[in-house]
Amino acid sequence: MNHETPTLVASKRERLGTRYAQRLRKTGQLPAVIYGHGADPISVSVDGKKTLAHLHHGQHVFNLEIEGEGTETCLVKDLQFGFLGDNVIHLDLTRVNLDERVKILVHLDLHGELKTANDPGAIVMHDYAEIEVECAVRDIPESIRVDLEEYESSINVGELKLPEGMVAITPADTNIIHVQIAAEEPEELADETPSEAPSDPSSDADAPKSED
Repeated sequence: MNHETPTLVASKRERLGTRYAQRLRKTGQLPAVIYGHGADPISVSVDGKKTLAHLHHGQHVFNLEIEGEGTETCLVKDLQFGFLGDNVIHLDLTRVNLDERVKILVHLDLHGELKTANDPGAIVMHDYAEIEVECAVRDIPESIRVDLEEYESSINVGELKLPEGMVAITPADTNIIHVQIAAEEPEELADETPSEAPSDPSSDADAPKSED
């Protein structure tokens, strides 16, 4: 990380369960649980607005000042969303130290356009918005910058320029973005009006004649 790790004040939760979690959220608090490093899990709550703002900007690591427990450096391991999937309702955090290597999903920050993006019939396909990487906790970036103009018509994970000390866990041949050329539609054939079948004179001859 090339910025200071943000600090959140965490209050221990004595009452657990859905009803009490809902009450906390109504007061602007976000329920969370801290795991890891052989210690017992701790149920806490943090300021929802501040926490979500940091998460929105790609923050993965926090210093949590826990009442009666001191300060813990924690990595966000999982986000739980509400029924509609558009709001975070719970955090799972794990204790870490800054030199510990971890595997984590990091967002890709795309800039510019691929060289063939404006070719006739070109359609830019965005395959992945984030990739899994391994690096030290202190080196986790908010995002990985990708300059598209340096590439012709596609980029895979193996071609990304990753920060020093970071390795990709997502397979190297995984496409991040690529240009697909739309197939040209065949020209419509002119409507051909089928010629009328010639009348069979024998059919007229065989037809019964009406009597006056």
